[in-house]
Amino acid sequence: MEANLRWALVTATAPIAFGTTYFVTHQYLPAGYPFYGAAIRALPAGLLLLLVHRRLPTGSWWWRSMVLGSLNMGAFFALIYLAAQLLPTSIASTIMATSPVGLMLMAWAALAERPKAAHLAGAGIGVAGVCLMLLSGPVAIDFRGVLASVAAMTMSSLGYVLAKKWSAGIDVFSLTSWQLIAGGVLLVPAAVLVEGGPPPVDGRSLLAFGYVTVVATAIAFSAWFTGLRHLSAGTVGLIGLLNPVTGVLLGTAIAGETLGARQICGLVLVLIGVLLGQPAVQSWLRAVRGAEARPPGVAPRPRSLHDSRGKG
Repeated sequence: MEANLRWALVTATAPIAFGTTYFVTHQYLPAGYPFYGAAIRALPAGLLLLLVHRRLPTGSWWWRSMVLGSLNMGAFFALIYLAAQLLPTSIASTIMATSPVGLMLMAWAALAERPKAAHLAGAGIGVAGVCLMLLSGPVAIDFRGVLASVAAMTMSSLGYVLAKKWSAGIDVFSLTSWQLIAGGVLLVPAAVLVEGGPPPVDGRSLLAFGYVTVVATAIAFSAWFTGLRHLSAGTVGLIGLLNPVTGVLLGTAIAGETLGARQICGLVLVLIGVLLGQPAVQSWLRAVRGAEARPPGVAPRPRSLHDSRGKG
C-alpha cells in the first residue's frame, strides 16, 4: 500500500504540471503557431532525456517510437496548443478530465485491464464534475477548441495504453525520450509547411518555452509513464483529473477567470473521483463493506490457512 501511495504521488506531479501548460501557453506563448509550439516543446525535451540516459531504439522500437510519438507527443501537443489558445485556461484543462473514461476503455480492450467498480464510480463522478464546471460557467466557449481537446484526449488515451503494453524492459527515460524526439521530428516539417517561418519570441516566451519543455514535458511525462508502469490504467487515469483542477485554480487565481458556485461543486466532485481511484481508498471501502456485512461480534474470516496461523 505504501508503494502504491508513493507511485501515486510521483504520478500526480504529471497532471499538475500538465495543468499549468494551458495557462502558460494562453498567456505567454505566441498564438497561431500550434505546430511550432508543439515541436519546440517536444524535441528539446526528448534530446534532454536522451542525454540523461543515452540509449537509442533498436528493432521494432524504431517504428513503435514513431507511432507513440505521433499519438502522445506530436499531434497531441499541437492540438493542446491550439485548444489552449482558443479556450480559457479553466475550460481547456477541464475538458481533458474526461480522459479517464477513454483510458479505462482503451486499457480494457487492449490490455484486458477490466476497470474496477471504484474506478468506474470515480470516473462517473469526475466526469459529472467536469460537465458541471464546463456547462455552467459564465465564459463563452469556442467549440473549435473543444474539438481539439477531445481529439487530443482520444489520441493520447490510445497512445498511453500502447506505451503501457509495449514498454516491458524499456527504462522510462528512454521510453519518454524516444517518443518526444519522434514527435518533434514529425512536427518540424509540418510546422514549416503549414506555418512558414518560426514564431516571434521575446524573453517571456523563451522562459515559457523553457518551463513547458523541461518541467511540463520532460519531467512530467517521465513521471506519467512511471505511473503507468506501476499502477493500473484506471488509477492513473483518475489521477489525471488533477490536470483540470490545476488549470481551473490557475485560471481563477492568476488569469482572473470567473469561478461560479456550480463550478466549485464540480471541482469538489472531480477531487472525489480522484480519491475513489486510489488503491488505499479502495482497500478502506472494502474493509468497511466487509465490516457492515458481518454480524456484530463476529471476527473477520482469515483469507487463508497461512494467514490464520500467522507467519512461520
